[in-house]
Amino acid sequence: MSPARFLPAALAALVVAAPSGARAGDGFFDWIHGDWYLEVGVTGLVAPNFEGGKKYLLGAEPIISLGKAGNDTRFSSRNDNISLGLYDTGNFRAGLNGKLLLRRSSDTQGLEGLDPVPWGGELGGFAEFYPVDWVRVRGEVRQGVRAHHGVVADFAADAFYDVTPEVRISGGPRMSLASSRYFDAYYGVNAAEAATTGLAEYHPGGGVKSVGVGGAVTWKVSDPITASLFGEYSRLTGPAASSSLVKQNGSKDQFTIGISTSYRFDFKM
Repeated sequence: MSPARFLPAALAALVVAAPSGARAGDGFFDWIHGDWYLEVGVTGLVAPNFEGGKKYLLGAEPIISLGKAGNDTRFSSRNDNISLGLYDTGNFRAGLNGKLLLRRSSDTQGLEGLDPVPWGGELGGFAEFYPVDWVRVRGEVRQGVRAHHGVVADFAADAFYDVTPEVRISGGPRMSLASSRYFDAYYGVNAAEAATTGLAEYHPGGGVKSVGVGGAVTWKVSDPITASLFGEYSRLTGPAASSSLVKQNGSKDQFTIGISTSYRFDFKM
């Protein structure tokens, strides 16, 4: 099955499966009652000036996670997008998630003459499990809204080790896939854009977007406060690497480094 056909099916499976698990037992409205947590924070990072770019800028991203308390979160990563956990057994967790997408301006160096990509988001589902106590495997599948109309899937496996009760090191491989409509929005070059920019006209299909590796050192400052230092490397592949935008104005090698801090609020419903 091609990635373009697999991704929508996986998205539907995640979104449908999580709420059905949540309704098991006492019913959905009874499930809402109880202890919940909200984790919010901010990440400051140095990353490419656009996806596939070769210039680096300082930026910021939000951290938002909402779920039912009970089972302590064994591991979380700065790559986890905004999440609402609906089903949690301790070894397996699933729910809904989303990602905010900022506007990509045509004034950005390397993007001059290309149509801007409007702000928007991605909505979908996630699932994660622990094959062993010290490894978490997580997948997210999201449908684009407004900014693009494609489907994106991100997969990561992280091994983690507690150096002390307060300090944890972690790291592992990453992979990202996307459909043709996503690649067309961020990597495609139509005839008018080619004439304006000098880039070769390019109409991508779907496939693997990138593979890479990431790692972090996390410090539990106090019960509600967590801080982290992280680094990520990804290598653009497939339709992204073949884009004339990347070949002529960007780089296949993408690096990100940064720091983050978050605060957890516990409350009852």
